[in-house]
Amino acid sequence: MIAETVCSAVSAAGLGIAAVTAYRKRFLAATRIAAYSLVPIGLVMTGVVEWLADTALSLTAWAGFGVLGLAWLLFMTTRVVERRRGGTRKERKAAREAARPDAVAPAASAPSLGQGQGSRPATRPASPARGDDDFSDIEAILKKHGI
Repeated sequence: MIAETVCSAVSAAGLGIAAVTAYRKRFLAATRIAAYSLVPIGLVMTGVVEWLADTALSLTAWAGFGVLGLAWLLFMTTRVVERRRGGTRKERKAAREAARPDAVAPAASAPSLGQGQGSRPATRPASPARGDDDFSDIEAILKKHGI
C-alpha cells in the first residue's frame, strides 16, 4: 500500500513539473516529463508494483535469487576451467590425434618412389610462372575499357 502511494505521489509531482515546463513554452521537454511521470502510476495500475513489493519482502523469492546466482556462478566457473584446460574432452582428444606421429616414417617409402639413395624429400617440378597469365588478364580488362 505504501509503494502505491509513493508511486502516485511521484506521478503527481512529475505532472506538476511538466505543467510548469509547458508554461515556459518548452513543450517537447514537458511532454517527455509527462511521459516519464505517468510510468509509475501505470505500473501501480497494472499490479507490477504490488508484485515487486511482495517479491522484495519474500524470503522465498530471495532464496530463489540466491539459487539462480549460485547456478550462474557454477556455470561460469566451469567455462573458465574449460578454457584454461584447452577445450572440451573431444577437442583435447582431436588435438592429441593430430599431434601423434604417423605409424610409418615419411622416409620409409622413399625407395619405392624411385629415389635411390638417401632420405632427401622428393622435389616438385617447378611450376610455370604465373606472372604472364596475370598480366594478360589485366591487359584484357584495360583493352575492354579502351585504356
